[in-house]
Amino acid sequence: MHNQQVNPQAHPSQRDDYELKETNPQLGERWPNGGGFGGRGWMNGGERLTSTYDLVEQMFYLYVRVVKAKDLPPSSITGSCDPYAEVKLGNYKGRTKHFEKKTNPEWNQVFAFSKDRIQSLVLEVFVKDREMVGRDDYLGRVVFDLNEVPTRVPPDSPLAPQWYRLEDRHGEGKVRGEIMLAVWMGTQADEAFPDAWHSDASFVHGEGVSSVRSKVYVSPKLWYLRVNVIEAQDIVPNDQSRIPEIFVKAQVGSQVLKTKVCPTPTLNPFWNEDLVFVAAEPFEEQLLLTVEDRVHLSKDDVLGRKSLPLNIFEKRLDHRPVHSSWFNLEKFGFGVLEADRRREHQFSSRIHIRVCLEGGYHVLDESTMYISDQRPTARQLWKPPVGILEVGILGAQGLLPMKMKDGRGTTDAYAVARYGQKWVRTRTIINAFSPKWNEQYTWEIYDPCTVLTLGLFDNCHLGTEKPSGASAARDSRIGKVRIRLSTLEAHRIYKNSYPLLVLHPSGIKKMGELQLAVRFTSLSLAHMIYLYGHPLLPKMHYLHPFTVNQVDTLRYQAMNIVAVRLGRAEPPLRKEVVEYMLDVDSHMWSMRRSKANFFRIMSLISGMISIGRWFGDVCNWKNPVNSVLVHVLFLVLIWYPELILPTLFLYMFLIGLWNYRFRPSHPPHMDTKLSWAEAAHPDELDEEFDTFPTSKPNDVVRMRYDRLRGVAGRIQTVVGDIATQGERFESLLSWRDPRATGLFVVFCLCAAVVLYMTPFKVVALVAGLYVLRHPRFRSKLPSVPSNFFKRMPARTDSLL
Repeated sequence: MHNQQVNPQAHPSQRDDYELKETNPQLGERWPNGGGFGGRGWMNGGERLTSTYDLVEQMFYLYVRVVKAKDLPPSSITGSCDPYAEVKLGNYKGRTKHFEKKTNPEWNQVFAFSKDRIQSLVLEVFVKDREMVGRDDYLGRVVFDLNEVPTRVPPDSPLAPQWYRLEDRHGEGKVRGEIMLAVWMGTQADEAFPDAWHSDASFVHGEGVSSVRSKVYVSPKLWYLRVNVIEAQDIVPNDQSRIPEIFVKAQVGSQVLKTKVCPTPTLNPFWNEDLVFVAAEPFEEQLLLTVEDRVHLSKDDVLGRKSLPLNIFEKRLDHRPVHSSWFNLEKFGFGVLEADRRREHQFSSRIHIRVCLEGGYHVLDESTMYISDQRPTARQLWKPPVGILEVGILGAQGLLPMKMKDGRGTTDAYAVARYGQKWVRTRTIINAFSPKWNEQYTWEIYDPCTVLTLGLFDNCHLGTEKPSGASAARDSRIGKVRIRLSTLEAHRIYKNSYPLLVLHPSGIKKMGELQLAVRFTSLSLAHMIYLYGHPLLPKMHYLHPFTVNQVDTLRYQAMNIVAVRLGRAEPPLRKEVVEYMLDVDSHMWSMRRSKANFFRIMSLISGMISIGRWFGDVCNWKNPVNSVLVHVLFLVLIWYPELILPTLFLYMFLIGLWNYRFRPSHPPHMDTKLSWAEAAHPDELDEEFDTFPTSKPNDVVRMRYDRLRGVAGRIQTVVGDIATQGERFESLLSWRDPRATGLFVVFCLCAAVVLYMTPFKVVALVAGLYVLRHPRFRSKLPSVPSNFFKRMPARTDSLL
């Protein structure tokens, strides 16, 4: 019996489907009076409201903990007992693992049955003896009336299990053996909930059982490993007839970096280059240094090597220098037998390096646009938290079918949330287009200018697929939501339904809606205000910054390390999930993103353009009243110049107060219009989803290359025009045009004398009135300064 629902989601035809919606779920713990399973099953005294799980809707479960059994009778045929327990409630059955030849088994397993799906008033727990051939032998059972099941409310202590004597099949008498059980009614706030077997996933088996449970993961602690390769001494080349071209190659795991070839031909080369890697605790890899001779482009001779464990290096917290060390190099060929290697004498070549683990940096493992953590690696440098973020993942609505099973579409959805080093994964709701999780999680906030990321995925590892397909299965993306914490008001609960918008090669598609309840609680207002004037990243990023290429490379390596480590957890957080949450492909070229960024810039410039048009209308007296008022304001500011800055800030203050009425009532969400997703050309989307390097035919690649050349040509023209204006400004005093520079120099001298002799108020008054003069006193021809400036020479004549 599964929860198969009709898919209510239709293809969105209106943009309203892409908007954020407010919801009104019944949040908080509510224990109704009476009803349910009799007086013992519920609490008395009205409703009990607590704040333990106050951002989710309450869900009730019947919990059964099967601890152990004793004195079970052996089989009359085999003389042994292979016992297991079976918990039966209506049509739902759950089984413990079985033990071979054991009359006193210990299972300690918990079973959870959703109250909404209970269709029986009797709970049965059977103990059976597993048989290799035929039906399993019945050993006994225990029956519970659900009206007599007690209720347990955290933080009460767990219900103590009790011994129950087994009875025969018909309940007419007791049989040999006892079983220890605990049965109670609880909610998803119970400690047993995460690891319990759930009736919703009764058909999941094998490795899929662990993949449907909710889990909390912690990212590995990442360090930057800085290797300063200083010099080497007494290098002996393999070919004595040529001068070696020596460089050093350093490797940590799959990361490989090389120094430049030493510019001076010598056997004591000097580099003094920094090579930076990403390392994760616990340190499993070693630093492998090899000194190599570049014989030609396709061949490098190894002249010596040294392998060093990472835990021997110093961890520094600031920019203080670290002591350098000399290490002797080993010289031997790859594939040499161990006996020959032991007989080889100690080689005299050595290398001078300075290595440290940088604790003062924050290791970037995500896109800087959606960063969720800015703390340095070293815990000693952390500041106290400034707030608490609580997120209730309520459920989803209108999900589309993600795969076919038994001839019909189905979705097995789970949610993943990531903030800082803490990842959470909800349980998987099987075969439901409107799943309900109602799970609540908490994060400590160290900086409000960070982003919480939530993703929805379809679980393809439930143990029900064929083995040939299971190995290649990947959890499909359903959608993603980002919430910037600085846009949240403190102590307010945001209850919204977020559209799950995904871009496909065919265009934008709404995959459903994710319902969340979010609350940000501020702990220290003073510390919060202080953070807004504090640098975003730790100070080491500014004292010893990395290059842009280094940041991109290190970020990619950190993403790979995080994906590998989380993929080794149980259940694994798979690589495709981690990469989607970390936006691993956000740096790839996309025509759609380029258009979106261009129009973002144009929307900013449009404000200045509007101001310029308004000022032009004032100067041209399009509205005489406005022009007169501007003249009066100008004369007042000229007469009282000390009012200029106060007037400016007062004006911005009043604008801020006016805009307060129109402040957003909910956090921002994915904007399809801003992303240029609705108007994207199909070929542009196809290009965006192309692999790197491309896998398209040559004619498609040629067409896209020509299109890119056209776009780049227009950009080239704009950049050239900007450069031309700058060069004309430089040529005013460069004497490239001797007559123009002479005129400008004489003008500067006359202007200096006039401005020195004339009061500043008079100069400002004359200049302002000249600019604001009536159109009757204007000419349609360009002004003299504009004509003079456009005649200045630029360096375009020198371009080929």
